Amino acid sequence: MVDRLETLINTSKVVPVSGSLLVDKKKVLELVDQLRLAIPQEVKQAEEVLIQKDQIMNNAMVEARRAKSQAEDEFMEKLNQNELLKRAEEMLADAEHKANRITDQAEAEAHAKRTEADAYALRALRAFEKELNSLHGSVRAGIDLLAGNALVNTSYDPTPVAADD
Repeated sequence: MVDRLETLINTSKVVPVSGSLLVDKKKVLELVDQLRLAIPQEVKQAEEVLIQKDQIMNNAMVEARRAKSQAEDEFMEKLNQNELLKRAEEMLADAEHKANRITDQAEAEAHAKRTEADAYALRALRAFEKELNSLHGSVRAGIDLLAGNALVNTSYDPTPVAADD
């Protein structure tokens, strides 16, 4: 419509000397009426464009908030997973330390028990050796006694008798 108004002005006759235009009043008034009708329509379209712009902006804001919230949630989840992983690693390290301490303690106790058992066995063997030596002495004395009596009574063969296996 503005183009039509411009065309009307450009095609109108110029009044010489004054520079004024002779414009067809009827055509100008028709254009004014059309502008009056068109302007509310264009304003309405502009308002609709503004409403659409506001809706797009609101949707973008909602989407941005949702994306930010989701990113924060994912960050917190990863942070929590990281904390859980750290706690699990600490628990594993504590368990390994405790297992090593228990193993070291068990090895020390086993060594002490072996040492104690070896000492007991050594004492028992020495007592047994002492008893055997005592028995050996008694056996030797008995042999010597019997051998001395046998020499007196008969001829004695001092060769030891082989034991029956």
